[in-house]
Amino acid sequence: MTDQAADRPAKTILRALAGEALPVPPVWMMRQAGRYLPEYKATRAQAGDFLSLCYTPELAAEVTLQPIRRYGFDAAILFADILLVPQALGADLWFVTGEGPRLSTIDGPDGVAALKPVDAIHETLAPVYETVRILSRALPRETTLIGFAGAPWTVATYMIAGRGTPDQGPAHRLKDEQPAAFDALMARLTEATIEYLSAQVQAGAEVVKIFDSWAGSLKGDDFDRYALAPAKRIIAALKARHPGLPIIAFPREAGAHYIRFARATGADCVALDNSVSAEWAAQKVQVDGCVQGNLAPSHLVTGGPALIAETRRIVQAFAGGPHIFNLGHGITPDADPDNVSRMIEAIRG
Repeated sequence: MTDQAADRPAKTILRALAGEALPVPPVWMMRQAGRYLPEYKATRAQAGDFLSLCYTPELAAEVTLQPIRRYGFDAAILFADILLVPQALGADLWFVTGEGPRLSTIDGPDGVAALKPVDAIHETLAPVYETVRILSRALPRETTLIGFAGAPWTVATYMIAGRGTPDQGPAHRLKDEQPAAFDALMARLTEATIEYLSAQVQAGAEVVKIFDSWAGSLKGDDFDRYALAPAKRIIAALKARHPGLPIIAFPREAGAHYIRFARATGADCVALDNSVSAEWAAQKVQVDGCVQGNLAPSHLVTGGPALIAETRRIVQAFAGGPHIFNLGHGITPDADPDNVSRMIEAIRG
């Protein structure tokens, strides 16, 4: 074995994140622990409600491990929710069956001032860190443990509107009409995200991912100010605290902003949604390092020859550089678990 090989991280995802082009890309899926699996539904029923599942470490670890046992993915991602951070900052949070999350709303400076200080979040989030510790012991040695958080812009959109919205309109209005309050909220969320992800790393996460699910609604300078700049701040702070920590950034539907995003933020990998082609991304984004993605989740519902062909096309498009195979967004509840097996077989041959 050469010295270079001896120094190389053994886990395939860590190798890809370090810039290595592998003959078979490592694979995991966003939302891989979720409602498409019968074993998840059983554990979810045992927990009683979604937040209890997130805050019960043994059960959260169990649903994180379920897709690893079933499919042998190369990574497990912590089971939690991006809205636990606003709850830890003092927002009221609950989930409406069939409709999704609801939060108390922030509509000006008083709402921001009422939030808890950043260093207070760890008391609420302590069960999440315990889940990470359980997983770091329980996962197979070859499986990478990924921690995550929502990006400040995306989390802010929920805190301002009190729920998910089609166009993030309430957040855009606050940003435009009360910029000082909005900037204060973004600053608080940025620092809270650093603390939250750092604590996950201390508990055993080997990689962290920043989900900016609504980055695509930011246009022009707003993208640079509210998607790129917070990611750069978070990544720089985490790498200062945890040298060598690999970080994946997902500015969903960023379009042309994907280009040079890794270079501008310091991210080790850029996750891609399925609105861009793998061929385009190989030419424009992968030139700066590892990319992750980007099969349309709908293929795991419909299956058939198109699933196999599209999976192989993506693998081939990214074969010239470092690539982690994933979906362009989270797997949907109506996906067929057998189609996941077919996807993995098409990747690994």
